[in-house]
Amino acid sequence: MGAQTVDRVPSTMKAAAIDRFGPPSVLKLHELPTPEPDANQILIALHTAGVGSWDAEMRAGEWRPPGRVRFPRVLGLDGAGVVAAKGKNVRRFSVGDRVWAYDYDNAGFEAQYVAIDADSAGRVPKRLSLREAGTGAVTGLTALQGVVDHARVRRGETVLVFGATGAVGTLAVQFAASRGARVIATATGKKARDLVRRLGAKATIDARDRDAADKLAAAAPEGIDVVLAFAGGRGLERLLDLVPRGSRVVYPNGVEPEPEKRPGVRMKGYDAATGADEFAQLGRAAERARLRVPIAATFPLARAADAHRRLDDHVLGRVAIAVRREPT
Repeated sequence: MGAQTVDRVPSTMKAAAIDRFGPPSVLKLHELPTPEPDANQILIALHTAGVGSWDAEMRAGEWRPPGRVRFPRVLGLDGAGVVAAKGKNVRRFSVGDRVWAYDYDNAGFEAQYVAIDADSAGRVPKRLSLREAGTGAVTGLTALQGVVDHARVRRGETVLVFGATGAVGTLAVQFAASRGARVIATATGKKARDLVRRLGAKATIDARDRDAADKLAAAAPEGIDVVLAFAGGRGLERLLDLVPRGSRVVYPNGVEPEPEKRPGVRMKGYDAATGADEFAQLGRAAERARLRVPIAATFPLARAADAHRRLDDHVLGRVAIAVRREPT
């Protein structure tokens, strides 16, 4: 490999891959060559891969990364595991380090091994298990950057998290609360309400209720300073009608429909950035917030298609693929 390795890395690996675009049934277990890290990459022996709606869109061919798509294609944009090998130029990591990673340009985490640029990974905080880290990389980056870099949430502000029970929203609730904000979260059903309250929300609103706007007004008598929108639609728009001038509305690009602009309200879409600095920031924030990553369901690698099917149901948190069963 021209790289430092810890144990013998097998020449082939198991991977969940597609030979064509389509429904979950096109996702099959393959035996593929184990990737070799180049000079600036690390090879991760994966423990857990996260599964999100974006993976389903890639599987269906609705969302494609840059460049020509080659089959078989291994899916999965984020995960966590242990560094099994590294290229000669890599200094930030040692073989054996626990890492979490996100790489949009080189999907391939639904497998036993993935090779990615070292700058697309970070060390897993000590208090997180590899299972949590594997389901909290891209969602953690997205949530944290929305809260800190784009909304600039400050202590004492009132923050509405719309889509609070999803993979990104559950983490955004915690990051906003850890910064001293008063968080109001949207949640449907007792299980969802209990979850977001445990994560730090001070009040909950069911956006599907006809009187949701009245309940939000009662929960935030001094107004809303920030809205973090991780879902779109009529329910969001009804609540945005209550947002006063001078407030901020922040949402990841890809939220559909895109929130409508309001006079005097700063609206900002963003994409999650990845890099060494971003992962360092995420690690510090995860420790400060005592981050918990809710996992709705876990499937073995051989049942990756079932993990994708699970996305069609209401998911509280994230769906995980357990690549390895070793202790976390």
